[in-house]
Amino acid sequence: MPVKAARVLDGRGGAKALDAAGLENWSSADGALWVDVDLNDDKSRTWVRRQAMLERTAADSLLASETRPRAVATASGLLIVLRGVNLNPGADPEDMVAVRVWLDDKRVITSRRRRTLSVQDIADDLEAGTGPTSTGSFLVFLVAKLTDRIGKVVAEIEDETDGIELEIAAGNIAELREKLSDLRRQVASIRRFLAPQRDSLDRLYRQPGPFLTDIESQELREETDRLTRHLEDLDLARERALVTQEELLNRIAEEQNRRMYLLSVVAAIFLPLSFLTGLLGMNVAGLPGTEASYGFTVSAATMIAIGIGLVLFFRWKEWI
Repeated sequence: MPVKAARVLDGRGGAKALDAAGLENWSSADGALWVDVDLNDDKSRTWVRRQAMLERTAADSLLASETRPRAVATASGLLIVLRGVNLNPGADPEDMVAVRVWLDDKRVITSRRRRTLSVQDIADDLEAGTGPTSTGSFLVFLVAKLTDRIGKVVAEIEDETDGIELEIAAGNIAELREKLSDLRRQVASIRRFLAPQRDSLDRLYRQPGPFLTDIESQELREETDRLTRHLEDLDLARERALVTQEELLNRIAEEQNRRMYLLSVVAAIFLPLSFLTGLLGMNVAGLPGTEASYGFTVSAATMIAIGIGLVLFFRWKEWI
């Protein structure tokens, strides 16, 4: 990927790529400009600081290493920080990726430290002639692409929750406990960033300023409503996971109680037998049957009778 990818929107869904010289000579008369900045490159950060002609606070936000979703309107433009799920190969979805956006009536500057598939989707749409036509529609496109991928991850979480609920009766308890813990951690991590993102977008479409048309504001509202539904689905998945975990713990406790009960019954049966064998096993004179040949037979028969009697007594009491 180039250090800086620059394109001029043609207003019809397409764009023309600019090289370094073209970017240097660009003017607002040429059309809306989109510059995508790779923050891992020193030259890119220098360009944002010195050549992008941004307010200092805006430049600092575009270059910040740690960000949370927010939207700030200034007299010269909009600063938006968005989060999306990380669907890069080998990455965990809850390891969210950040996209920082500066938007005014003629420019869009996006900055990111990791590859973001939603941004790449917009570049592909522009190449196909079906991309954004203005800076405001670029923001709507970006929010929609991020929300689409969030929706896919939320759907996968719901499917995983359904699977755990179906497996809880017959599945491996230890494995299910680990799955539930991972699921709750994933939901909490994703929701941590999506809730403030929804609030930021809600404020943005309510106070769009001069950089978004009425239609773009309405489309942004629809995307915000869609994000809200995904958050509600995450909340439901979290509650279902909590209920499932409680049921799983109850099943574990019930299984342990059954085992302890069985051990208690066995101990109750063998306790008098152990007492009897201990009594007859004392190495003292005067024990009955020590000189008789039938002594062992009588002792064994007595202990068997006591054992059977105890089992019948427990069955009569419905203890076993």
